[in-house]
Amino acid sequence: MSGVVLASAGYDHTIRFWEAATGTCTRTVKYPDSQVNCLQITPDKKYIVAAGNPHIRLFEINSNNPNPVRSYDGHSGNVTSIGFQKHGKWMYSGSEDGTIKIWDLRAQGCQRNYECSAPVNSVTLHPNQAELISADQNGNIRVWDLTSNTCSTKFSPDSENAVRTVDISKDASTLVAANNHGMCFVYTPKSSQNYVLRHSWSAHNEYILKARISPNAQYLATCSSDKTVKIWNTVDMTLLHTLQGHQRWVWDCAFSAVSSYLVTGTVVWHLWHLTSVFGSFI
Repeated sequence: MSGVVLASAGYDHTIRFWEAATGTCTRTVKYPDSQVNCLQITPDKKYIVAAGNPHIRLFEINSNNPNPVRSYDGHSGNVTSIGFQKHGKWMYSGSEDGTIKIWDLRAQGCQRNYECSAPVNSVTLHPNQAELISADQNGNIRVWDLTSNTCSTKFSPDSENAVRTVDISKDASTLVAANNHGMCFVYTPKSSQNYVLRHSWSAHNEYILKARISPNAQYLATCSSDKTVKIWNTVDMTLLHTLQGHQRWVWDCAFSAVSSYLVTGTVVWHLWHLTSVFGSFI
């Protein structure tokens, strides 16, 4: 497998690899333990990590080996979020068991554990590689200092509603959070202890399931149970386009490395070309 790596997974207990240009499935890997909640590809694109309930499994991408090459066990609930340090030295995970864990990819066992006191819905790594930002079911956003191993700050966009998803731009200029009431909240990070609310608005009339900022920090994509994905301008948060045509809830999305394509996922995946004609299918 070479070129673009496009992978999907879900409640059918499989991980599928696709040829992006044609939509052809090139490989299927079984995941019998549970549903797959999230996927992440390592920075070197050699491995893919699948997170389920409650296990995390590491698979080879350029291989026909159907078995995981490593397993990471320690969570006791659904793993809802995973990601990597930019050089792939370590991995982080968040779970409904109320913890965030850090793992050495080469070793067994959890290296660090952070208690959130509430189910964790989303975790993202600050571009400085020294802070994790989490969102939980109690409506809190926490910033975790990985140097001191402490929570440096905690704030709540809406204390009455769970924060479903959180993301930060690669230039660290924008933090976005969204909840089950369709509200989006955008913050300007001033320091590890000071996040200033810049904008809040009703982005959808139903749940926001995922919010992603593009690598070039120009676009914000929000996925919703209303079967749409909306693309927003990150400068003033004006709506640029609504991507329609999904038949079910849109659970997740991913931008390409140069921010020109967007993949959206329901029971089928859609590939959109953003730079030539907004909202067109490939």
